[in-house]
Amino acid sequence: MNRFENMENFIRVVEVGSISGAADRLGVAKSAVSRRLKELEEHLGVELFHRTTRRMNLTDTGRAFYHQCVRILEDTLEAELASAQVHGTLKGGLKIALPSTFGLMHMGPAINEFLQAHPQIEFDLDFNDREVDLMQEGFDLAIRIARLPDSSLIARRLAPIQSIMCASPSYLKKMGTPKTPDELLTHQCLVYSLLHDYEYWHLTDAEGKEFKTKIRPYLKATTGEFIRDAAVADQGIILVPSFIVYKEIERGELIPVLKEYKPLQIDAYAIYPQTRHLSQRVRTFVDFLVKRFEGTPYWDLQIQKLT
Repeated sequence: MNRFENMENFIRVVEVGSISGAADRLGVAKSAVSRRLKELEEHLGVELFHRTTRRMNLTDTGRAFYHQCVRILEDTLEAELASAQVHGTLKGGLKIALPSTFGLMHMGPAINEFLQAHPQIEFDLDFNDREVDLMQEGFDLAIRIARLPDSSLIARRLAPIQSIMCASPSYLKKMGTPKTPDELLTHQCLVYSLLHDYEYWHLTDAEGKEFKTKIRPYLKATTGEFIRDAAVADQGIILVPSFIVYKEIERGELIPVLKEYKPLQIDAYAIYPQTRHLSQRVRTFVDFLVKRFEGTPYWDLQIQKLT
């Protein structure tokens, strides 16, 4: 049994959704595709597909095996390129999960810069705030902004993420500027509703003591960009990462409040599975991000100039 040939055969069946379609793609007889698929399932001792008269659907085991096969064949191609003395040329796919707002605002320019140096990389980007399962869903890595729990994943810190409370000048003129966290209960607070306890804002006082203060959610949304725009439109006070609002603060559209009370700092990380062999594509891209975001983030430098 040729393992690599059978894995490529399996990948084509998954991509096309049928044995006949895979045979056309590979330029071989339908019987050859069926034979290779049967050999693979017998060798593994599992069923890779739920077979119906119309389509072949992956089993859970088949789906996980598909993602592993794609990664193995891509890494094999990469090793062949290195052996052919083109080690400096990165080629192949990078499937990445990114938080929507941070991804669009700050990862987009970084990825475009990376592509200038490595034009043969093929990015597959999923902009979504959900927490993906990297192995099950076939992601090479994810960018996460969080306090990370212990896990089997490797995490490399990219940048500190500071949050800031702010509101528009017109709102503060009309409703008054809060002097203490307790006064937030009398204000319209605009909240990011994907947080599990969005009715509380977590802060630290001047002595560094952590506490949480109750707020009154006036408007809830699953995207920071929306509540930022609502705050600019005089709808209330927001607590969001500074990378979302630094331009609005620079333009005077939003004004920081309760500056002596600091929201808890979290961090942005590149997360990837702990495997025996890390793809050169992943390693090079993560090294690039660490270098690009090192030091004080440019969005915080902008705010520090004004405060």
